[in-house]
Amino acid sequence: MGQLIVQEFVTADGFAADANNEFTAYEMLEGGTAEFDRSQLAWLDTVDAMVLGASTYRMFAEFWPTPASEGEVVAPALNALRRFVFSRKLKNAPWGDFPECTVESGDAVEAIRRIKGEIEGTIVLWGSLTLSEVFFAAGEVDRVRLVVMPVAIGAGRGVFPAGQDPVLLSTLAATTYDSGLVELEYSLRSGLSL
Repeated sequence: MGQLIVQEFVTADGFAADANNEFTAYEMLEGGTAEFDRSQLAWLDTVDAMVLGASTYRMFAEFWPTPASEGEVVAPALNALRRFVFSRKLKNAPWGDFPECTVESGDAVEAIRRIKGEIEGTIVLWGSLTLSEVFFAAGEVDRVRLVVMPVAIGAGRGVFPAGQDPVLLSTLAATTYDSGLVELEYSLRSGLSL
C-alpha cells in the first residue's frame, strides 16, 4: 500500500499561497538552495509517483519537462516519476518528451485510494491545495513535509483545511539548511482526517 505525502513550501507565517491563491514567496529567497536541492534529490529517490491538480500540473509542465529546467538538479528525478493529474476538464496531460500523465477525472478520493493500492511506495502531492484538502478530509494523507521559507506575507491560504478541529501531528524530522529553509516532517495517524 502506497503512502501519500503532501509536501508544500510555506512562508514563516504558515501560508502556502497568498491572498490571490498564488505562491511567489520562493522568488524572494536570497542565495542558493543547493543544499536543500541535494536533500530533495536524495528524498526523490524514495518517491514513486506524484499527484497534481490541474493548475499545478500546468505550472509544472511549463517548466520541468522543458529546457528551462536544465541545470536543476532534481529535474531528471522529478521527470522520471509516474504522474497523475486530477482534473474534470483535461482530456490529456502531456509532459514534454516524456510519457503523458494519467488524467484522473472521476471521484478524487476513490482515485487516490486506487493509486495507493497500485503503488507500493511513496506518492507525493505538490501544490494543489484544493486537492490536498479533499485528501486530508478523507483521511488519505499519511505524512506532511513543510518546507518553511524565511519570508512572511501576512495573509493567505494555509496547507491544512480551514475550520477544522485542532489535530496533533507526530514530528518525524526537522532539518535546517544554509539558505534559511527549514523542513518539517510530520505523520498523521492512520485514518485520521482533518
